[in-house]
Parts: sequence; C-alpha cells; structure tokens
Amino acid sequence: MSQQEVSQELLVDRYTLGLVGPDQEWAGTVADGGTIKTHTPPGCWGPMVTPSFKGGHEVTQPIAVEGAEVGDAIAITIKEVTVTSIATSTGSMLERADAFGDDPFVDHKCPECGTEWPDSVVEGTGEESVKCAECGANASSFGFEYGYTVAFDEDRTVGITVGEDGADDLANRAEEAIALPDNSRQHSILRYKPHEMPGTLGRLRPFIGNIGTTPPIELPDSHNAGDFGQFLIGAEHDWGLESEAELEARTDGHMDIAQVRTGAVLICPVKVDGGGIYVGDLHANQGDGELSLHTTDVSGTTELAVEVIKGLEIGGPVLLPNLEDVPFIAKPYTDAELDAGRALAEQYQTDLLDDMGPIQVVGSGATINDATENAFDRAGKLLDMSVGEVRSRCTFTGGVEVGRLPGVVQLSLLAPMDVLEERGMAHIVREQYDL
Repeated sequence: MSQQEVSQELLVDRYTLGLVGPDQEWAGTVADGGTIKTHTPPGCWGPMVTPSFKGGHEVTQPIAVEGAEVGDAIAITIKEVTVTSIATSTGSMLERADAFGDDPFVDHKCPECGTEWPDSVVEGTGEESVKCAECGANASSFGFEYGYTVAFDEDRTVGITVGEDGADDLANRAEEAIALPDNSRQHSILRYKPHEMPGTLGRLRPFIGNIGTTPPIELPDSHNAGDFGQFLIGAEHDWGLESEAELEARTDGHMDIAQVRTGAVLICPVKVDGGGIYVGDLHANQGDGELSLHTTDVSGTTELAVEVIKGLEIGGPVLLPNLEDVPFIAKPYTDAELDAGRALAEQYQTDLLDDMGPIQVVGSGATINDATENAFDRAGKLLDMSVGEVRSRCTFTGGVEVGRLPGVVQLSLLAPMDVLEERGMAHIVREQYDL
C-alpha cells in the first residue's frame, strides 16, 4: 500500500471482483477516529451467478486506518446500515458441475467453450439468462434448489415472498429493484425470478455479513473464514492452500452474524499495516445459523466509526453487540444483582468480582464444534485464561451462539474489566454498555 492522503471521512463505492488481500487496490486512508461511509452491492447470489467473479461476494476496496500496524486492532462502530434495495431473491442452491473446477464460488469456467472466469451478458430472465460473452452458453455455476423472491415495504421493516407474477415483474426491472451501485459488476439475482413459498411475511433487521480487515494473503472474499476456507485446502486453483495452518492467515470477515448491525462494535485484528477494512454482503434479515447458507442479500449504505487499539493482538474479531442482543446470562449486572452478590460474598467470606463487561469472541472452523474450540482458544489468549476457565466462565456467565452453519460462532461471557483494561479495550466496553 502506497502512502495516501488521510481523510477524516472517506466514502467508498468501488469494489473488488471477489477477492481480499494486501495486493488489492486500496480505496484510501481514513484518520484514526474518522468515519467510513460505504455503498455496497449485494453479496452471495449476485456474484455467485456472475462468472467473472473469483469469490462469492462483491466487497469494497480495502480502507487503511491511520496508524494501524500489524499487532494492533481496530474497533469499528456501526453507526448506520440502510437497505436501498426494494426486493431480492434467495434460497438454497444447486451447483452446475460443468461450470466450475474445484469450487463453484471461485474457479468458474464456461461449460461450452472452456473460457475461465468468462465475461457474461444477461439475456431475458430465468436461470438460463446468464450467458457466456464468448459463445452464448449458460455460464452460471449456480441455480436454485428452492428459491423465493422477497419484496420489502417502503420503511424496510417487513418483507413478503411474492408469487410468479410478482417475481416476473421484479425480474424485468431487476437492476433498478435491487439498486445496484454504479460501479457494481454483478448480475442481479432477481433475474432468476424464483417464486416458491409465496405470501410469507418476514421481519427485517439489516446487518453486515462480511466486514473486517484484510488478511496477509489473498483469499476469495467469501472464504475468509474457517468454514468456507476449508474449500481452499488442497484446491488446485490460484487460491488453493496446502494446509489448515495456512488458513490461520484469515481474519474472519465473512461471519454472517446477525448481531453485526447498527449500534454494534466489532473489534478486528490488524494483520497488514493499515488494517484494510472492507465491507460487503449486507443482509435485510437472517435467523441465527443462516440455515439455507444464504439469506436476503441487498444493496445498501453503511456508516462506520473507527478507532485503533494499539498492541491489542487478537486472532479474530471480538463483537460487542447491542445490549438487547446480549444473551440474558451475559448482560451486565443490575444494581439489585450486585447488592445481592455483595451480601452473598460477605456471607461466604469471598471477594466479589463486580466489575465485569460482556464480550463475544468470534470463532470459525470446519464445524460448529471446531469453531467453538477456535473461539475458546482466542478467548483464552485475549483474557490470559486457561481453556478450562474460559469454558467455565462461558457456561456460568455466557454461552455460544451460531452465526452460520457449518462453522461460525460467537462465544459470550462476562469478562473482568481489569483484564480488558490491560488489553486497551475496557473504555470501548464501558461506553458500549454504559458501565
């Protein structure tokens, strides 16, 4: 990354073609304490059916933060997430085996002429509409196993799945309806016009599915996690990895954790100088686990405030969700609870540890169990605790929640504030929870 002018506020509206890494073109540098604003296209389905993409998302170019160096962390406060799409299509996927090599998200090829990552054009609507620009064959590597189209109300508070006529109408004005930003290079998934389970109403609560810092090696953006990253191990394409150890370079930006929404704070590791924050894969809603592997991908805008935490070396993200999103058992103590605790401590001649704050340590791996073990390990290193103590604290004052199957979790616990003070993050926890 070359030296760049430092901006107090930086607007980013250019994107990579499905990759994250230090060699991607950087969008600029924002001041420590400054603001990033982004306009992002949908992740997942749009890039998935656009064969020129080399990853499953379309994320922003990386953004440097002034003063961020390897071994630091960056606290990203999500000030606002706004959905600009009026509709989207989603569902569970089918793979077209003749349109890719090792990985349907990464190494695309035209099934007829063999062109790798071919340019493509859209002709008409439906699952045959994405055509190779060289020979005219259907070049998309994905279709729907079960799909539906969702239209949103004006305030983006609810969405309803539409029938065949509604899906057809939206397909014929797909780019307008999904509100693709000017610099986006994906095809709109609304063109596929799936229309199963019509008439189903769902609540909307937008969040960011892929947000984080740049890994020190180039990775497909959708594979910057311990579960999707498994597909890279042994792969023969350009981003194949030889072993699980190489995947440790990931920064777990692809979390799909529904609590990464307006009001939350995400603390991310710095693994390349500048940090390289990137944003993408906004979702209109999602239940925990993202059980279809995909949800309501949308265009939208974000506003983020950034702060460098010097010397906070963490293996992956630490999430401070909104208070209402903190599990009951991990919420900060009330005055009444503290009074009861002090009485018990006096009765049993014990010193009460009364200054605690909730944190969620993100872990990822091939399975939910592997992801949880990864979170135990990261929490132990962050808090200087044995795995036994981490497990115990998470059982007694926390728990584990599933971000995405097969392997992204957030591990909740009440952490001693004196330890967080030593790590340089206590002030952020106190501010987040008014402690």
